Amino acid sequence: MSGNIEPVEKPKIKYTQLFINNEFVDSASGKKFPTINPSTEEKICSISEGEKEDVNKAVHAARNAFKLGSLWRTMDASQRGKLLYKLAELIERDIAYLSTLETLDSGKLFLDSVDDMKLCVDTFKYYAGWADKIQGKTIPADGSYFVYTRLEPVGVVGAITPWNFPLGMVACKIAPALTCGNTIVLKPAEQTPLTALYLASLFKEAGFPPGVVNVIPGYGPTAGAAISHHMDVDKISFTGSTEVGKLIQSASGQSNLKRVTLELGGKSPNIVFGDTDLDYAVEMSHVALFFNSGQCCSSGSRTFVQDTIYEEFVKKSVLRAQNRSVGNPFDVMVEQGPQIDQEQFDKIMDLIESGMKDGANLECGGKRHGDKGFFIQPTVFSNVTDNMRIAKEEIFGPVQQIIKFKDINEVIERANNTAYGLAAAVFTKDIDKAMTITSSLRAGTVWVNCYESGAPQAPFGGFKMSGFGREYGEDALLPYCESKTVTIKVPKKDS
Repeated sequence: MSGNIEPVEKPKIKYTQLFINNEFVDSASGKKFPTINPSTEEKICSISEGEKEDVNKAVHAARNAFKLGSLWRTMDASQRGKLLYKLAELIERDIAYLSTLETLDSGKLFLDSVDDMKLCVDTFKYYAGWADKIQGKTIPADGSYFVYTRLEPVGVVGAITPWNFPLGMVACKIAPALTCGNTIVLKPAEQTPLTALYLASLFKEAGFPPGVVNVIPGYGPTAGAAISHHMDVDKISFTGSTEVGKLIQSASGQSNLKRVTLELGGKSPNIVFGDTDLDYAVEMSHVALFFNSGQCCSSGSRTFVQDTIYEEFVKKSVLRAQNRSVGNPFDVMVEQGPQIDQEQFDKIMDLIESGMKDGANLECGGKRHGDKGFFIQPTVFSNVTDNMRIAKEEIFGPVQQIIKFKDINEVIERANNTAYGLAAAVFTKDIDKAMTITSSLRAGTVWVNCYESGAPQAPFGGFKMSGFGREYGEDALLPYCESKTVTIKVPKKDS
């Protein structure tokens, strides 16, 4: 939780330029773009807009920092760990300011922003401990050979991050990448660049060598595409929509077959059996969907409820949604802030309209909240069927769909009947049901009697069109490494 951390009143925006080779610089074109407060629809400030020429400069700086003999490549692994730990301490020092920036720029609840910053701190500290523990193997090959493997850094990593967890997604990508000895070119989401740019200043303050971390704010079709197609970028780590993920994977194939990690969309099933604690399951299902204004790729956006408790579950869920407070994200009594921008607002409202047209029952919500900012009323649909758009498409907003099922075999088949496979959950007091569900669902994470529980130590990622590769945990390290086999001929001694 946030403890006694309070927002910074009228925070000064300190960094709005590109960060290349440890210096803040204007973009080559001189272009700028606005970053908007989604709670007020007002401009916060103008940000330098990076494009292809700027990406080239950043990649060049990152490549120089990665060269053999450079300060970064010759640095002891333990020293890399110390730098990462120092960075974590600086984030912790500035947590109130960073949390305030995050809420101002993204509309996240301030308390959630504080928790996100604490997760960033924990993530950098966790990977700091891994820096001197990345090691290969010795292999007992036949013959007179000494065979071993080395895990070496991939090279220049392009990290492209989303707006729903702006700094959290930066941390889970660049922490393991730096731990392994790579260098970074980061493109934060154009909607939420402020905390990433401030973090860049902390990398410099912590003592990271020039070129190791570079930050290029800009748009996906320009800056993002330039990173994805660049021949000197060795790996891409992307979190965002499945549609953009496909473009990035295609760009890899068209360029240098760079390694790709994709964490994409989801339409996660949240399965509630009749034997569960009903009130607890209602609250957890509410949190699973409405957390972060519904803007979470792993949200429990298909709430499957067993027919024996369906009507009661709907009644309680509607009451909970009607009592959910919406408004200023800096107000500690508010539970839900705005959507990120007009585009997302319009998309969500279109899907709400489709739900009504397709015959689902709109139990509550479904309209704009207030007349300023991108706020949407907490919305609940019942009698949702699997063929409806709201049951198939990722809404990414505060819209709960409650779907009826009869038995375990039926719900497993229906839960798996989706192109996505990011997360899932089951609520039951029956251990046999729980174990059957966890082994049967095609999803990268399955929660039992909880939702959105995670830690830097626990891998996260998807099946199917929710992407591939894992972030967090030990599993996140290997994609940032190349495995090299070394075979040495050992002379035989004469007997």
